Amino acid sequence: MKKKVIIGLSGGVDSSVAAYLLLQQGYDVEALFMINWKDSSVTLRGDCSWEEDIIIAKLVAKKLGIPLHIVDSSDDYMKKVADYMFKEYEKGRTPNPDVLCNREIKFDVFIDKVNEIGADYFATGHYCRKEEITKDGKTVYRLLAGSDPNKDQSYFLCQLSQEQIKKALFPIGDMLKPEVRRIAHEQNLASADKKDSQGICFVGKVDLPTFLQQKLKPKKGEIVEIPQERVPDESKLAESVADEDEKLKILCSDRKYKKSDGKVLSTHNGAHFFTIGQRKGLDVGGTPEPLFVIATDIIENIIYVGQGKKHPGLFRKGLFVPNDEIHWIRPDLQLKSGQSDEYLVRIRYRQALQKAVMYQKDDGLYIVFDLPQRGITSGQFAAWYKGEELLGSGVIS
Repeated sequence: MKKKVIIGLSGGVDSSVAAYLLLQQGYDVEALFMINWKDSSVTLRGDCSWEEDIIIAKLVAKKLGIPLHIVDSSDDYMKKVADYMFKEYEKGRTPNPDVLCNREIKFDVFIDKVNEIGADYFATGHYCRKEEITKDGKTVYRLLAGSDPNKDQSYFLCQLSQEQIKKALFPIGDMLKPEVRRIAHEQNLASADKKDSQGICFVGKVDLPTFLQQKLKPKKGEIVEIPQERVPDESKLAESVADEDEKLKILCSDRKYKKSDGKVLSTHNGAHFFTIGQRKGLDVGGTPEPLFVIATDIIENIIYVGQGKKHPGLFRKGLFVPNDEIHWIRPDLQLKSGQSDEYLVRIRYRQALQKAVMYQKDDGLYIVFDLPQRGITSGQFAAWYKGEELLGSGVIS
């Protein structure tokens, strides 16, 4: 008897080819399309909306001869993802909705549907791989980077649990994107020439200020420029301290500035609309080099900026993840308090993996990089790997 698989069919080329491959591998395949966002007022014109996606998904399902289920999860998406985004931005943090969407919506909906119709697995079009091993008599699931270095999407799955990965399949995880496109063309799939989606998961490419202004009110504040010499050098400060725990706190703490550290250049409409490393939207001219956001102060409603891509305020040596924000995909490999080890870490999608040492302390996880990292941002996810295996992640404090 054939094993049954539910494939998440988004209307994109990756999930379409994943569905085709599952059929070729002899599975009994059914498709699932999720509606998670219906408000087109915040999306930029011309970018994919769910109405366009569902048409393509239906065409692909018909071409492949598989049933298509449609689930409306827009209420859950608003409660678990969008509302979380608004709250994080209000606090001056920058969340990653795509990671949350996979953890809170996609994979749980898949598992519910698998149980509902009695399927054996669910599948997605993510560029990542899964492997099963036996350890101490138990099955352990490894989440591995996709084989295409330009498309590896394991980072977006960094908050998944063993239970969520257990029944997951990733049919295109060992393929390169051009090969996926080629198969889509050969099979005349309606998604063959569809561009890769951009922007927020299930929402599309958005005008972020318009999106955030649904809940967050504009609030006039000052833009203050910080000269390079006023940026503290944490490495030198740490060297002057004998206590190792204190060194870590210095290296991994978020920088704080005062208005008196720089000069007022202009005004903005709300510090909560800006994030570290941002250049667009400042609307300040006349400086020798472009300005970038190096810090935000939500309490005082001040944006601190620096000139040039190499401004030291854009770079930090370390970061901190509090205990309640640490997540291990491999609980069996979790660091215990007092332990440390070397890992490869990334702080955003498509960033090259960076060498770092992670220190688990009583209050949380301290991550110190070999090289200073640009744009470490509170609210984003740091994901850590051993080789090609994604072991865990945490929300940057």
